[in-house]
Amino acid sequence: MKSISLFLIGLLLLSCNPSKKDNNNMNTKIVIAHRGASGYLPEHTMEAKAMAYAMNPHFIEQDLVLSKDNVPIVIHDIYLDDVTDVATKFPGRKRKDNRFYVIDFTFTELQMLKVTERFNPETGEQFYPNRYPKGKGNFRLHSFEEEIELIQGLNKSTGKNIGIYPEIKDPAFHQKEGKKITEIVLKILSDYGYQTKKDNCILQCFDAKELERIRLELKSDLFLVQLMEFEEETKQLEHFATYADGIGPWYKQVLEKKVGGKWLFTTLVSDAHKLGLKVHPYTFRADSLDEFTTFDEMMETLLMEAGVDGAFTDYPDLVVNFLKEK
Repeated sequence: MKSISLFLIGLLLLSCNPSKKDNNNMNTKIVIAHRGASGYLPEHTMEAKAMAYAMNPHFIEQDLVLSKDNVPIVIHDIYLDDVTDVATKFPGRKRKDNRFYVIDFTFTELQMLKVTERFNPETGEQFYPNRYPKGKGNFRLHSFEEEIELIQGLNKSTGKNIGIYPEIKDPAFHQKEGKKITEIVLKILSDYGYQTKKDNCILQCFDAKELERIRLELKSDLFLVQLMEFEEETKQLEHFATYADGIGPWYKQVLEKKVGGKWLFTTLVSDAHKLGLKVHPYTFRADSLDEFTTFDEMMETLLMEAGVDGAFTDYPDLVVNFLKEK
């Protein structure tokens, strides 16, 4: 596994609560470090994960895409060109749609790429302009196994119990490419001790058919979360509850409208709770507030007033500190 720099070791020493925590208690409001501490460092880098770990979230997220040689890579999309220098290093390897795909590169080749803050591959513009400067640093891609070993190793050395929250990305795409991403991911999880709901792992996917297959056909006993993106999915909660333990909606699906300065909410959270489903909305970003005036207002509205059970956030330290004061 890659070594951690002295800078990252320093970050770990800044950890505000070195005591062991029972992060497997799903009856508390949980904080999920979305792509790591991605508000501060380039997403899904080992550095972002180490920084997130020091902030004491309950879980750290891993998005997973297969390499050409079937290694699960921690990266948000099936594409490479909006977070790496692939267009410079391998200009001839793009497909007809002008995109560079993770699945077309071996793990060794992927490790040659430099990771940077997310940007628009057509314009070169950084997506979140006030975050870590694009093109700076020496960040690299890594495998799922490397990240698990980092988190489990830190759990051992610090006495904490921070969990993992992997997402299987675009399983239909992988299947069309002849790849069995789900089976590969489940095998790795099992090898590292994540097999049941008692283990500190939550597995998520947007593809409802695939998540249902994980439970029914592949007989997984992991805690499963059905991710949601579209309005019509809110009407499928009863079906989701037959195989999933929770839902991960877009946070705007929880909001209805603001009346007289106070938010009214949809029935999504209460409907999910009646079915025994936990609700972990995405994504809490302090630098992308949309409907809210401040990040505190966003956290108070969704975590306290709407009653969700946790939050995916690019700023895990802010959400951890907010909940600590409640």
